[in-house]
Amino acid sequence: MASGRVDLDGNPIKPITICMIGAGGFIGSHLCEKLMADTPHKVLAVDVYNDKIKHLLEPSSLPWADRIQFHRLNIKSDSRLEGLIRMADLVIFLAFLAHFLHLDLDWKFWISLDLKSIFILVDFFIVNCCDGSVTTINLAAICTPADYNTRPLDTIYSNFIDALPVVKYCSENGKRLIHFSTCEVYGKTIGAFLPKDSPLRQDPNYYILKEDTSPCIFGPIEKQRWSYACAKQLIERLIYAEGAENGLEFTIVRPFNWIGPRMDFIPGIDGPSEGVPRVLACFSNNLLRREPLKLVDGGQSQRTFVYIKDAIDAVLLMIENPARANGHIFNVGNPNNEVTVRQLAEMMTQVYSKVTGESSIETPTIDVSSKEFYGEGYDDSDKRIPDMTIINRQLGWNPKTSLWDLLESTLTYQHRTYAEAIKKATSKPVAIAVHLRPLPVSCAVSESLPLLVNKRLQLSLSMSGTCLDWVVPVNF
Repeated sequence: MASGRVDLDGNPIKPITICMIGAGGFIGSHLCEKLMADTPHKVLAVDVYNDKIKHLLEPSSLPWADRIQFHRLNIKSDSRLEGLIRMADLVIFLAFLAHFLHLDLDWKFWISLDLKSIFILVDFFIVNCCDGSVTTINLAAICTPADYNTRPLDTIYSNFIDALPVVKYCSENGKRLIHFSTCEVYGKTIGAFLPKDSPLRQDPNYYILKEDTSPCIFGPIEKQRWSYACAKQLIERLIYAEGAENGLEFTIVRPFNWIGPRMDFIPGIDGPSEGVPRVLACFSNNLLRREPLKLVDGGQSQRTFVYIKDAIDAVLLMIENPARANGHIFNVGNPNNEVTVRQLAEMMTQVYSKVTGESSIETPTIDVSSKEFYGEGYDDSDKRIPDMTIINRQLGWNPKTSLWDLLESTLTYQHRTYAEAIKKATSKPVAIAVHLRPLPVSCAVSESLPLLVNKRLQLSLSMSGTCLDWVVPVNF
């Protein structure tokens, strides 16, 4: 770590304490790595799970061990959150919490889970039910299009209602806030409404997205795919209003498809078998399983992609240059990496063949309808190309990594991490039956799921005819 570091105006950078909510996720894990390796700052890492940052927490002999603390809590229901915010100089809100699963589930749900998902589920139960509440389990972030139109209520609650306390605590305690929003808030481009043969479609003013001038255009209410974008836009407006009326110091980040290792999950390996992650993980899953890549509505939507390490450099500039970042909304993307989703699929197929040495399958892609893939109520934006004027002017940041290079880095990680696990999962299918046994002196959660908790939680798994009992201590 360099000493005598200065900000963009030549002022010495002083060590600060950062409360990072959502530190255990994709973006949070990379930001924690950067802060530990290159800065003197301290991180209070808040999340319900820490798999992606365990390498930063253990062993205790790590050079930064005294600068990072993990706090396992659910921001929805844990009173410790305000205390952690009070301890910090800066709050970074990365979390897209929370995705609720009510415990009125029948046996069909449980037998659909793979073994790791069951253990994750029980672990979340332990984390989130220590206050005596047994009505919900905080399972995962809602930040994937598959959830927007199929779970709109959870999407709105998790991205607006559950974010309100964080903004409130920052405003009341005079803490600076860096809030992660989304490029989804822009919705559709103006160009999408022009006739297809209109020459105005070539005018960048009709499709390049600018933080301070572009309108936010969403589809009709019945297209519930926009529930996420509306919730994220509304929390942005609340933060902006807190700044205007109550002096909240804030920065809002609008990520444009940040890509890299540890993004999302691979269905059936470290996420639910029926889960639908974002496009990169979906395509990675197809490639790992040697399946055709599914192109929704022909894959004609256009997107830009930026490498996670480039994006983290931008966030660090925001952290360490508050005079330049406060009160601003920043697009963080790479307009040079624009492709259609179909072109992305073709490039990923080529890169994966290079990384693995395997030839492509005979039919590399297939077309599916958005209704078939995402369900009723899906809608989409045609293009998402960020204007980089403000972030370049204020922070001097520009992305560096080409699309090919970021895909090569990411797919190398995906293959190294998941290839063997997928081979085992596909070559030796295991049927799992799950039984939740009642324990003495306990209270039933629901009639359909006899999950009973007292001083311990007992889970009996029947795998291939062998019965295993797993007993977990629970402290109430």
